[in-house]
Amino acid sequence: MLPEVETVRRKIKTRQDLTQDITVAAWLEEFLMRKRKIEETTRRSYEGHIRLYLTPYLGQLRLDQLKVSDISLMFEQIEEFNDTIAERRASPDPAVRASVKYRRPISITTMHNIRATLRHALNMAVRQDRLIDFNPAAVLEMPPKTRPKPLVWTEDRVRTWQADFREYRRTEKQRRSGRRVDPIDAYTSVPRPSPVMVWTPAQTRLFLEEAQRHRLFALYRLIALRGLRRGEACGLRWKEVDLDGQALTVNWQLVQLAWQVHEGTPKTDASVRTIALDAETVQVLRAHRQRQLQERLAAGSAWRDSGFVFTQPYGDRLHPQHVSDQFLWLAYLAGLPPIRLHDLRHGAASLMLAAGVEMKVVQETLGHTSSAFTADTYTSVYPQVATAAAEKTAALLLDDEDQTQPGKLISLRA
Repeated sequence: MLPEVETVRRKIKTRQDLTQDITVAAWLEEFLMRKRKIEETTRRSYEGHIRLYLTPYLGQLRLDQLKVSDISLMFEQIEEFNDTIAERRASPDPAVRASVKYRRPISITTMHNIRATLRHALNMAVRQDRLIDFNPAAVLEMPPKTRPKPLVWTEDRVRTWQADFREYRRTEKQRRSGRRVDPIDAYTSVPRPSPVMVWTPAQTRLFLEEAQRHRLFALYRLIALRGLRRGEACGLRWKEVDLDGQALTVNWQLVQLAWQVHEGTPKTDASVRTIALDAETVQVLRAHRQRQLQERLAAGSAWRDSGFVFTQPYGDRLHPQHVSDQFLWLAYLAGLPPIRLHDLRHGAASLMLAAGVEMKVVQETLGHTSSAFTADTYTSVYPQVATAAAEKTAALLLDDEDQTQPGKLISLRA
């Protein structure tokens, strides 16, 4: 059978072999082979998008015939499966619920990331190999990717969550015919007002009081007050900590990919930074070092001198997931509403802003690339930040000589 005229024209225009048809799956495999000089986390992300979504939905199509509608249909099918997951989870039939036990709905952010992987691969086909002359992924319209705003755990929100938590445990225990309900599973399963929640200063203090008895207390304090990322805290080495100078430098991080742990550089150039430490945190780190030396003596020849600040009892590096699991237990034992470990970093940003720290300083401490991102994410998380800003604005309208009379304003016609 002879090829279509338009197909021949396209292949001649893009200098392709007239006898060869390249599928989307074949090109995506070639794309991965060429992406050699990328971070391991980026590679895993590309591989996951291609294996789970792009190849199953689009792989059998010819690369030069891929249309915008094909990609749009893929996302429609993903959204349909999201609905299926929600329906099955709500089913009274245990077998139906079990069929989606380990399946999570695909968020709009993940869909944008899947499209970004495809767009990048197709751009390479356009620019480098000239296999196609148009990138359909580049013009596909998608719903806006909105970043969830952090919300603070106010008293009303805590009361509502506690009631939902008690009801969830009661329902689960009844469904399991009185068998034990895993407390952490219940603790993390009850919906929250926002995917990103922040503790109040008082709640953070309660957590640190509970964590003080744990051997990783210094790690949690660094995240809570200085906003280190989990991987940055796990990857911190003693040679990067200057206790006398009250500072530490972030140069490395431990990255968890599936269950494997890899050591790599921080997320961006801005993430490589020096962070000032308060006097109390320095004392906590000194105490942590003494405890680590005692563990080294107790381990004897079994000790592994990894050089990390935070280690397992025998000196090996920590697994990041272990740090997250311990965090949830400590938060639960402290009687606090749940947040993710990464939300403790969000809390650090909010604490700094509530304390009046300049936005630029907060940005540099957190390792953000721009202060605009920091401001957009964290401004007015705590009510007192917004209240203080309102009071400062109103104060500008007061006559200098009448600062003691809050009700008397300057005449704007003077």
